[in-house]
Amino acid sequence: MKTLNVALGERSYPIYIGPGLLERTDLLARHIRSKQVMIVSNEVVAPLYLERLKASLEAHDPVELILPDGEAYKSIDSAMRIYDELLARKFSRNATLIALGGGVIGDLVGFVAATYQRGVPFVQIPTTLLSQVDSSVGGKTAVNHPRGKNMIGAFYQPLCVLADTATLDTLADRELSAGLAEVIKYGLIRDPGFFDWLENNLESLLARDPEALAYAIERSCQNKAEVVAVDERETGERATLNLGHTFGHAIETGLGYGACLHGEAVAIGMCQAADLSRRLGWLSAIDVERIVALLERARLPVVPPPDLGAERFIELMAVDKKNVDGKLRLILLEAVGRATLPVGVEIEPLRRTLNEYGRH
Repeated sequence: MKTLNVALGERSYPIYIGPGLLERTDLLARHIRSKQVMIVSNEVVAPLYLERLKASLEAHDPVELILPDGEAYKSIDSAMRIYDELLARKFSRNATLIALGGGVIGDLVGFVAATYQRGVPFVQIPTTLLSQVDSSVGGKTAVNHPRGKNMIGAFYQPLCVLADTATLDTLADRELSAGLAEVIKYGLIRDPGFFDWLENNLESLLARDPEALAYAIERSCQNKAEVVAVDERETGERATLNLGHTFGHAIETGLGYGACLHGEAVAIGMCQAADLSRRLGWLSAIDVERIVALLERARLPVVPPPDLGAERFIELMAVDKKNVDGKLRLILLEAVGRATLPVGVEIEPLRRTLNEYGRH
């Protein structure tokens, strides 16, 4: 097991990474003090791992709530189901919530934890590669709105993150690839040596080699923990973690939540961001080719959906949390391993990227 620390003063917490952690009763016991514990999971993950987790928490006699699976259920309605259950069981502000699942469950449960009785403790137990390397770390919690993804949320840190790498054994190939998009992102924005490593070891990751996966997860989490420690509320550097996300969120919202996996939309968005960076004279054509090639090797889509035109893209991108005073703020690249955050990107180069990249 590897243990990393997200250094946030009194809100600091550990990230545990390794196989078989669901059975480690001692790990959860050191963080959960409450007698009231609720595990929230979904219809896909619960049959695989819920009983194992409940056995580790037997001393707490946890209750469970199982929600439908999918991005479409990351909603206020789903949050209300959790609130209803908490209130029906008379859970107090000392209660602990546990999110067992991927990014949807983690974001949703974190949002409820941040808002129920003005904040209750919660634990992240991510079961997908994407949630283990990204969404479970850093305290971003949210639900979606029909007009925009993650537009209703809060910064709220967990007690700990327990990433049991053995849960990846049951992950669908498509979900594994979606998680690799976020792994590749860390190499692109701040870790060129990691990007090189990914180019040389991608097939091992796709083959689910345990050592390669453990290394990729640890290095991704270390990158994110370092960024969050210096910019918890995304006033500066943390925004670079959203490379490709403004494009990607537009795709998810425009197509309807769930039509495209988050990691798939981000992969397309990173290609679009790379193309725009090239048009602005910041990124070389060779680097753009490297980026697209690695994402393709990861079995990810790299071109935007044909039925989402430039003007609709721009309309959807205007509803983004990173925008400042009505100006579009996109994370772009100056090189592989170096992101930049210009404010007020010119609309014409953006429109050319949206009209031309991948359209032929």
